[in-house]
Amino acid sequence: MRNFFRNFIALFGGAALGAFANGAIISLQPYILPLPEGVDPNNIESLTTAMASFGWENFVMPFLAHALGTFVGAYFAVRVARHRQLFKAMAISGIFLLGGIQMVRLLPAPLWFEVMDLTLAYLPMGWLAYKIGTRGRLSIFV
Repeated sequence: MRNFFRNFIALFGGAALGAFANGAIISLQPYILPLPEGVDPNNIESLTTAMASFGWENFVMPFLAHALGTFVGAYFAVRVARHRQLFKAMAISGIFLLGGIQMVRLLPAPLWFEVMDLTLAYLPMGWLAYKIGTRGRLSIFV
């Protein structure tokens, strides 16, 4: 029963923590790399309309949010879980990849960004979180 709770905490907590990190990075974008004037980042229609005027620099923060959010969630899952850490890291990555695919379907971004985002921001970050998380492993829960 204890393993069930650890696995639940690893997967649910990893997804929640990763989503929080993703949202936090996205919310910092207006302060670091501002969007063009008049664009509401919380409105899909506003983003869709303004997408044609975006430069490559406007895609840096979304990519970082997707990659780091996935990494944070997968790393948490690896550190909490005792068994099958790679599976848990890749499960978190898969959840975030599904979200990324949904965003590609909803928001028309340039093809280069969609390809880069879907191939580099999710599954590779889960694998990297697994590799870093299992090196010199210290248990979070005793």
